[in-house]
Formats: sequence, C-alpha cells, structure tokens
Amino acid sequence: FLQQELRAAGRVPGPCPESPRAPVAREALRVQEQSEQLAQELREVTRNRASLRGRLRHLRQHLHVLREGERFTSLPAPLGSQLRPRVLSEREPILDPSVHQHLERKINFVAGVIHPWRVTAFERLLWRACRGYLVASFVEMPEPMEDLATGESITWVIFLISYWGEQIGQKIRKISDCFHCQVYPYPESEASRTDTITRLHGQIQELSVTLEETEKYLAEVLDKVAQALPTWRVQVQKMKAVYLVLNQCSFDVTKKCLIAEVWCPVQDLTQVQDALRQGSYQSGSSVECFVQRVPTLESPPTLIRTNKFTAGFQSIVDAYGVASYQEVNPAPYAIITFPFIFAIMFGDVGHGLLMFLFALWMVLYEDSPRLRQGTNEIWLTFFEGRYLILLMGAFSVYTGFIYNECFSKATAIFPSAWSVATMANHSSWSSAYLATHPSLTLDPNVTGVFRGPYPFGIDPIWSLATNHLNFLNSFKMKMSVVLGIVHMGFGVVLGVFNHVHFRQRHRLVLEFLPEMIFLLALFGYLVFLIFYKWIKFSAADSLVAPSILIHFIDMFLFTSNAENLPLYPGQVPVQTVLVVLALASVPVLLLGTPLYQWCRQRGLTATAVPVQPLARGEQEPLLEGQEAGNSVNATMEDVESGGHSPDAKHLDFAETFMHQAIHTIEYCLGCVSNTASYLRLWALSLAHAQLSEVLWTMVMRNGFVGLSYVGGVVLVPVFAAFAVLTVAILLVMEGLSAFLHALRLHWVEFQNKFYVGAGYKLCPFAFAPDTWE
Repeated sequence: FLQQELRAAGRVPGPCPESPRAPVAREALRVQEQSEQLAQELREVTRNRASLRGRLRHLRQHLHVLREGERFTSLPAPLGSQLRPRVLSEREPILDPSVHQHLERKINFVAGVIHPWRVTAFERLLWRACRGYLVASFVEMPEPMEDLATGESITWVIFLISYWGEQIGQKIRKISDCFHCQVYPYPESEASRTDTITRLHGQIQELSVTLEETEKYLAEVLDKVAQALPTWRVQVQKMKAVYLVLNQCSFDVTKKCLIAEVWCPVQDLTQVQDALRQGSYQSGSSVECFVQRVPTLESPPTLIRTNKFTAGFQSIVDAYGVASYQEVNPAPYAIITFPFIFAIMFGDVGHGLLMFLFALWMVLYEDSPRLRQGTNEIWLTFFEGRYLILLMGAFSVYTGFIYNECFSKATAIFPSAWSVATMANHSSWSSAYLATHPSLTLDPNVTGVFRGPYPFGIDPIWSLATNHLNFLNSFKMKMSVVLGIVHMGFGVVLGVFNHVHFRQRHRLVLEFLPEMIFLLALFGYLVFLIFYKWIKFSAADSLVAPSILIHFIDMFLFTSNAENLPLYPGQVPVQTVLVVLALASVPVLLLGTPLYQWCRQRGLTATAVPVQPLARGEQEPLLEGQEAGNSVNATMEDVESGGHSPDAKHLDFAETFMHQAIHTIEYCLGCVSNTASYLRLWALSLAHAQLSEVLWTMVMRNGFVGLSYVGGVVLVPVFAAFAVLTVAILLVMEGLSAFLHALRLHWVEFQNKFYVGAGYKLCPFAFAPDTWE
C-alpha cells in the first residue's frame, strides 16, 4: 500500500543507502507497528484530501452552472414589470409574460453538468420524452475538471432546462439520474442567484486553503514513507529469505534442532563453519552449529567463479549448456578464440576501431548508475557484453591490418613490394601497347618487379588490381580451412583432460587416438598440402603448380591424375596409407569403448562377492524429511546392485553401443561438414569487404568526385549518410551476423568435440538485489 501511494504521488523510492541486517522478531514487530501507523495516517489523509477535492469540485461546478445559467435567464425582466430588450428570440414564447398568463403555470428550471460523451443521447431522450414542454440549453464549462472516478481531466457540459408542469419536471430529473448527471439547485430570482454565487465564492476559498494545508501534510507523510520504505523493504526481503531457507530444513529425531542438506564448495567450507559459529554466538544458543560431510551419489552442481571480465564469455558457454561437474570449461579458451574468429569475418581497421571505442566508453563508465540501470533490454545486453565487444573490436583492428582495409580502402604503411617502374623499364611495353591496354599485368618473374613479401598483411597495391577478388578469395578460403582444422583439433585435444580427470584412461586409446588419426590423416594432411604448396612453388613455376583439390579428391578415390602432377615424390602411397589409417580408426572408435566396458563388466561379475541384505533400519536415509529419489543417501537397491537395476547389464551395453555409434557417426561426418562450415569465415569476410567497398563507392566517392563543382558543402550530408549507413549496416547488422556465426562455430564445431554441458548451476543462498515488483 505504501509503495502504491508513493507511485500515485509520482515518487520513486530510491535504493537503500546501506545494507541493513535481517531483523529479529522484536525489530520486525517494530517495523510492522511503524508501517501500520504510517499506512493508517496515509489512508486518513488521502481520504480527507479526496473528500475535500470532491466538495471543491462540486462547489466549482455549481458556481459555473449559476454563471452560465444567468446568460439564459437574466435577459427577460421579472414577471409583471416592463420587459427588457430581448436578444434571443427563440426564448420569447416561453418567457413572454403575456404567454405565461395564458399558461397559468410557473416556469421551473433544472440545471447541472453532464459528461460530454452523453450529451447527444441525453438531448435526444429529453426531446422524445418531453416534446414541446421544455427548452434545453447546453454549453461547455470554461475550465476542465478532474473526473474523480477515472482521474481524467474532462471539459464538462453545463445544461439548463426550463419547463412547466410537475410531471415534466419528474421526467427530466429521472432522465438526469439515468445519465449520471450532477444536478444543482437553481434559484428562481436573480437576487438569490447572486447571494448563492457570493456564498459559493467564500466556501471555495475556505476549501482551497484547507486543501492546501492537507496537501502539505500529505507531502510530509509521504516524505516519511519514502525515507523509511527502502530500508524496510530490504529488511522484509531478507527476513522472508531467511525463513524460506529455514522452512526447507528438516527436524532431527528429537525435534530440537534443524538439519539442512546443502551443496558447498570445498574452499568455502571454512567460511561456512565460521559463519555458523558466529551465528550461534550472536543468537545466544547453547547448542553450537556444526558441519558434517554427507556421502552422496548425486551429481553435484557446477560453480564457475567469474568476474566482470569473464562473465560475458561464460554466459555464451552457459547458453549452450552448463558444464557437467568438473568438466573442462571452454570459456577461458573462448576469451581468445571467439573475438578472433569474429574478427576474421569483421576485419576492418575503421569498423573495428569504432566498435573498440564504443566498448571502451562502456568499460570506463561502467560504474555509472545511468548506464547500469537502463530499462532498454537491448542496451543492457550490449552493456553486459562490453568486455566481449571490446576484445572483438581490438581483434578486428588487428585482422583489418592483416587484410589492409580501413573503411574498404588500403593504407600504405610500408612501401609496396611491387615496382611498376621496373616493369616499365624492363618490359616490352610500347606506346601503342599502353594505348590499347587499359589494364597492365605486373610479372613477378621480371627482376626487380617483386621485391619480396609485404612486411605486414596484404600489399596495398592489390587494392588497385583487377584480380584483387580472386587473390583474396584464394587466400581467405585456405586460411579458413587451416584455422578451422586447428580449432577442431584443439577441441579434440581438450577432451584428453576430461578423460584423465575422470579416470577413463581407456578412452585415450579407444576414442582420442582414433579421433586424432581420422582428423589429421584426412584434414590435417590437407593443411600440410596447403603449406607445402605455398613453400615449394614460387612465381617462376606457379603455372605448373598442381591443384590441391584434385589431389584431395584422388586421395579418397585411390587414383592418380596424370594431368595433375604430384606435389612430392611418393605422394600416392602416402595418401593411400593415410586413408587406410583413417578408415581403420572408425571401427576402433565404434567398437572400442563398448567392448572394453563389456569385458570389464564380465570380469567384475565373475569376481563379485555376495552382499548380505541390510536391515530395514539401514535402508532409511541418514536425514529425515527427504524422499528416496531426491535424498543424498544410498537406498537398499543401490547397495545391492551397485547403483544399477538387476537387469542393467544388457541395457547398459546396448545404451553404450548406441551412444558410441551415434558419437562415431556424428564425429566422422562432422569432420567433413564442420570443415566446410568454417568456410563461413571466408564468405562473411568477403561479404563485409564488398559491402564496405560498395558503400564507399556509392556514397563517399560520389561526394568527392561527382559533386566537386559545388565545393565541400555537399560533403556534409554525404558524410552524414555514409556515417549512418556505416553504423546501421556494417557495424550493427554485419556485426550481429558475424557474432552469430562465431557463436555457431564455437557451439557446434568446437564444443561438441569435448563438451557435454549436461550439468546445472549452483544456486547458493544469497540476499537478492533490490527488486520490488
């Protein structure tokens, strides 16, 4: 109630300045008493204010009714006196004394206010019910007034109905009641009306003063509420959280102490013991709290400690699946690989620098409450991943230097390694040849034309070449395959740590070894061919260099192509051996682990010792109040069958074989599809570069070249359009696209090589942050 009243007054209670302790019972009673007293006081003041507002509203409406009514009724003279000039001729028949003498009836009035939406229906019904026996006048009130029912500000409509006959008057009053009209007494004489208006003025003035004092007192009460409410909220939340946890505990046999089964990290066990000892001392308990480890067959929850830097990367991994207990966590490696793979697709110095500066601004002002407490969900998503965006921008600047692209333009940091002058001096370029050939070819075989590789990244002269796209296509495609195979191989190697930690050393030989042989014998050999061709063939013999793709296809077909020369002597036998090794590793991967577990289970069954059944009392859980399925204690069935049901041997072998078959098929086919999936690095990098080039050519280049006759004034809107399109398309849309593809490469291609992600998070007891909804 206090919170609602504050919101109704347009006040927002601030955060609690300090973190108060959870109140004890006596303090809780004091908080309850004070809050009830404030609530009662607030109810009373609010009720008085509403009553005063209603009375003031009625008085003002009555005053407006009398004022507006005078415009209609004060024009004619009183009956029996000399008539005044009439202005409104349509009222003459009703108010004319001569006519009135024939009627021998007294003219009466009904005045009031009505909602503007009901005027039309009200007037129509009056006409049909009292046709010919009344005159109705409607006029809008000069000032809007609040509707107490809805709180809206409405311009009410004043009506004045003149009639004769008591039956007509009853009809009019009934119709007014049906339309929820507020009817006010309307004095007949002008003197009475003047006295009433004067009296209403005095009452309105008195009520206004009283209402002003009431508003001041209400503001004082609201100040008390706004000051005390944040602290009370935190205290009540903490008290309820404590009782929620206490209600989850169970009583011991003597019903005198509580027992709680909880998960606790081993390194925090000392802190828990100290906290319990301190709680016992402060509460004055004669029985000291203690901690005892309980054996369990349940899988413990996973606790991964993060800070503000690693939290964003860990959330990416947790979105795929929380790590199983003590499983290798991919997040530390994703801190480097994720921004790098993103940057391969987003490589541009200018775009990466803009992204880096945006993230740097969020990092520098991360403690600002304005940034942290935003209500926009998209903004909060960006803010939570500010360190991730920072690294993605920094890595994009690096790969932008590798590609030599800054807003799609090359930068000549070092002198180009290609010499056009040497080519012109030592070639057969004649004037006629130059006139007929708009594009000229630089031949690296001519001495002095090519002086070695560019010191860092792509030579800027390639940005002028017509075969620029062909050159970059070949380079980025091979780079994507190499990085993809290295990334997948690293994922397979990380599985070794899982096998060693969980003491499954047989999987090193029966799973890791055949997986590495299959991957390296086929796709590792492809990486070797790429590097070998780069090293062996130069510009002099590049025309006779064989195709790696043809060799790789012939490798699987166990054939050789006479037209495609071998890269090195004895290539065909080596490729045959590698394919045979890869194929031989498949049955080992398929059958190795199931056969090993089957043989091991048979050996354990042959040497098993009969176990005496336990007594009934030994089957019960160590702690009462826990169900057998959820308890941390072993049941009778678990002890007798070693954790499995009696017929679990065949089921386990069948499940193991099916699981291993699915894993083998997924891995072997995945090595092919995942390698092809890494080609998205090439495709998105090419798309980003081409979009940047199109944007520069269609916008900025036209501003520099096509509109030069009007000077630099046109460059202002041109650059504004270029900046807006750069941010909207290349930074936001392309950045989101590259982010999603990098996310997919980590989830599907990298993590499925070693990461199960079948665990659940540890949710420790903690006082939640201030959320009052």
